[in-house]
Amino acid sequence: MFARRLNESCAIEVKEAQSGDLLLAGRALICPGNRHMKVRRMEHGNIAILVDQPRVNGHRPSADVLFQSVAQEFGSNSIALLMTGMGDDGATGMGAVRAAGGLTIVQSPDSCVVDSMPRSAIERGFASRIVSLSNLSSVLQSKCLPERASAEPVVSRITSDR
Repeated sequence: MFARRLNESCAIEVKEAQSGDLLLAGRALICPGNRHMKVRRMEHGNIAILVDQPRVNGHRPSADVLFQSVAQEFGSNSIALLMTGMGDDGATGMGAVRAAGGLTIVQSPDSCVVDSMPRSAIERGFASRIVSLSNLSSVLQSKCLPERASAEPVVSRITSDR
């Protein structure tokens, strides 16, 4: 129901992930409850894989599992985004993305409802950028859309929007 509601209100397609779903520009995949999501590079298109591995940090799904998979499969072409949330899930995986040369972005703690997930990544030194909720969309677009990246060089050089 969450994915369906987001799909109705977002400009991009949003759907609950199924194993084998293609990773496509303009599509957001929501991991179903009680599963982990990983990604895999394939010759004819990159895909999402759902797995039933044990909980990580007490969570399933876990952001750490997804981010570590992204780092392994996509290396320096990775982008990890960690937003509001409780606990430290995602921080270790974000460190893997950063170590692989990828971009790591966290929502600024002062714009979070609950700031412990992004704060954990910041405290561990894994956040390349700290961005307020209101600026996340433009920063992501500047990194993901070639025509926007060349039009907004200032955004690509910032480390924080504060």
